Amino acid sequence: MNPLPRCVLFDLDGTLVDSAPDLGDAANQVRAKLGLEPLPIADYRPQASSGARGLLKVALGITPKHDDYETHKTTFLSHYHSNLTRYSRLFPGVPELLSALEKAKITWGVVTNKVGWLSEPVMHNLGLFERAACLISGDSTANPKPAPDGLWLAAHKTGLPPEDCIYVGDDLRDIVAGRAAGMRTIAAGWGYLGTNTKISSWDADHIAETPTALAEMLALRGATSH
Repeated sequence: MNPLPRCVLFDLDGTLVDSAPDLGDAANQVRAKLGLEPLPIADYRPQASSGARGLLKVALGITPKHDDYETHKTTFLSHYHSNLTRYSRLFPGVPELLSALEKAKITWGVVTNKVGWLSEPVMHNLGLFERAACLISGDSTANPKPAPDGLWLAAHKTGLPPEDCIYVGDDLRDIVAGRAAGMRTIAAGWGYLGTNTKISSWDADHIAETPTALAEMLALRGATSH
């Protein structure tokens, strides 16, 4: 990739962090409260980047229009907030990728639609908060992704123009937001990817199948995880 970026911004869930196990567990707690058997975490994985709305749709087949949606959402968020990183881990290759960026003196940060009272403790618990140049959460701006507002705010906080940044995400909205912000975009092929469209149709500038492949794409050294 030429030229190298001065800053790489990442989505959080499904890009840096495999949070599906904790999100799925929280959704299963909602099912348990209703006397229902747990679903396999694999059932939740495609919607793990979609927040309570996506998880509850899988768990109960309901949408926000359902009369009991807010009650179930409260149960879901309460359990999730108490168990944010019980099972969640950085994806394989992500620690090496971030270390390689730091070694190359390339700034990195996070732009997520996850609200701050959830994203900040996740970042702290996984040792990312102090290392990231910025954390822009879903409630940091008036308009979350696919609007570009959060990405513009991230560029402002890093002191770099958007054209010097790359945004990496595992959902179509990430690519839409990155392009609208004037950034180069990379689709994270290792993430959750949603269920709506094929990653090849997102019009990302590049697709990286693994964090290691992304490090190689950025011509970084020191990212050797498989």
